[in-house]
Amino acid sequence: MYKSLFFQIILAIVIGITIGAVWPDAGSALKPLGDGFIKLIKMVIAPLIFLVIVTGISHVGDAKAVGRVGTKALVYFLSASVFALLFGLLVGNIVKPGAGLNIDPSTLDPNAIAKKTAGGEAPSGAAGFILDIIPDSVVGAFANNTLLQVLFFAIFVGVAVVAIGQERCKPVLDVFDSFLEIVFKIMGWIMRVAPLGALGAMAYIIGQYGLKTLGTYAVLIASCYGAAVIFIALLFVIAWLFARVPLGQFIKYARPEFALALGTASTEAVMPQVMAKLEKSGNPRSVTGLVVPLGYSFNLDGAALYLSISLLFLAQAFGVNLTFSQQLAAMGVLMLTSKGMAGVPGSSFLALSATATALGIFPVAGVALLLGADRIMDSMRVSVNLLGNCVATFVVSNWEKVLDHDQMRATFASKDVDLVEIDAEEDKVPAAVQPAVA
Repeated sequence: MYKSLFFQIILAIVIGITIGAVWPDAGSALKPLGDGFIKLIKMVIAPLIFLVIVTGISHVGDAKAVGRVGTKALVYFLSASVFALLFGLLVGNIVKPGAGLNIDPSTLDPNAIAKKTAGGEAPSGAAGFILDIIPDSVVGAFANNTLLQVLFFAIFVGVAVVAIGQERCKPVLDVFDSFLEIVFKIMGWIMRVAPLGALGAMAYIIGQYGLKTLGTYAVLIASCYGAAVIFIALLFVIAWLFARVPLGQFIKYARPEFALALGTASTEAVMPQVMAKLEKSGNPRSVTGLVVPLGYSFNLDGAALYLSISLLFLAQAFGVNLTFSQQLAAMGVLMLTSKGMAGVPGSSFLALSATATALGIFPVAGVALLLGADRIMDSMRVSVNLLGNCVATFVVSNWEKVLDHDQMRATFASKDVDLVEIDAEEDKVPAAVQPAVA
């Protein structure tokens, strides 16, 4: 058991919580462990996405399929986001997490949100968001880890390879395939220190914010986590109805990645490994490579739940009774402000601030009320976001009729769970990185 990555991560999370609760200063000092691990992962994410998409499109050899997959993914993302926002509003209206707080706006620090967001800005309208997807420089997109821009460029390269022909581009594709093996080997090394990253991140969160936060925001936290549990149950139903995927078995298969995402409060920390496991679960590389990175910006179901519940929490805390039309208007603003903000510091605060500014329903400085509870919500947001993107990948693959159910059943029946252990024992790249056949 002690050799299992899942066991090591869970043990590290427990140790991190203990250190943060008993020795808060020591827990806060362990922040570099979590930050260092996240930076190691970010180091390889951009090249990984580029290589997966280019090789996936080129091996399929159908440029039209790229457009179909992208369109179907966006349709699913839009539907899921709308439902998550509406469901969050329903929960907020029923539970009323901010009722009775009667907050005085004059007691709030107007500069608190600016410090949290580190000068970040929300996209300047739909046109600005679309223009931001186009990189000023390919090198800049990779250097800044701007995943949507990397994805945009990778699609162009993959489609160009198909247009020119695989035979003429074979030398380049051979280099890409070899480089992809190198990237996955590096990922295997990085994942060996994943428990340390989870320990440092959890110790910092508990040490910095303390367990007392759970009591202060008890109703809000219970509302968000309760909504997340129900939403995850709905994802189980969607996965089975639309793709015949036993989601419980997939979660069991990918449990080290889900545990690491919870421990580090980051989906970035597990994106490469989850993409590999989705491929081994029967999804073609061309679908996985498009849906997962797109979902990172467009399918943040956990964030949508949190934003809609938090919006009502803030309105209720200031004694504002929102009408049905005001809530629908707020949902529309949240839909626009929350897209494409993955990786932006304090993105949830930016989205809520933009909504408060646009509708004038409560003071913008009031968003600072959530500073104490925001980090406690990370585990909820990350788990729902990650599982939502996995379900989206299965649904789109099945929609395209390229989901290999036989491979999925064989993978789920296998006892191989930790890709790191497989790499170390067999000294070879996982089967997930071999060319997927649609």
